[in-house]
Amino acid sequence: MAASYELKASARDRVGKGAARALRREGLLPAVIYGDKKPALPITIPVKETTLTLHKGGFTAQIGTIDIDGEKHQVIAKDYQLHPVRDDVLHVDFLRVAKGSTLTVEIPVHFLNEETCPGLKKGGVLNVVRHTVEMTVPADSIPEALELDLAEADLGDSLHVSLIKLPKGCEPTITDRDFTIATIAAPAGLKDTDEGEEEEATEEGGEEAASE
Repeated sequence: MAASYELKASARDRVGKGAARALRREGLLPAVIYGDKKPALPITIPVKETTLTLHKGGFTAQIGTIDIDGEKHQVIAKDYQLHPVRDDVLHVDFLRVAKGSTLTVEIPVHFLNEETCPGLKKGGVLNVVRHTVEMTVPADSIPEALELDLAEADLGDSLHVSLIKLPKGCEPTITDRDFTIATIAAPAGLKDTDEGEEEEATEEGGEEAASE
């Protein structure tokens, strides 16, 4: 399951740009918790800890705990805004996570056995089509990553989502096709050689036909 985090928070009464600027001067930032058929709850959270949590990765694919003056809320970050220069977090929207619910999240893809992949050992290039896959997953067991094994992948292979062993209860939101995750592309030099050989074979065939 994806790693979790906990952030201390306080309820806030003031809203608007002026209030947000005042909060940031105090090392805080505005956020809101919504969903689960309950009223939206404006809160403040610490800029530093939130930014560190974000840059660890998987911020929008893991369940977090927001501790509001001692009352803990299970949430998942659904959206956030970053400062255009400093990459500090400016605002976060959190979705309440109800017990037994399902979520739609982007799960990263990890590639296994790249060092022994036949296609890569021949000089091929791993062309990643999807670094993440949008999945419907149980809220209490969000996978950290999907694993795609390259142990038997050769030059020219297309690797589809059907090759991934999906965790229990998890399925892609795209269900109408077996979409591509990655391909093993032949190196440019090999392509040029193959094309040159085909052209030579065609020319030789034409010369033989002409001599006859």
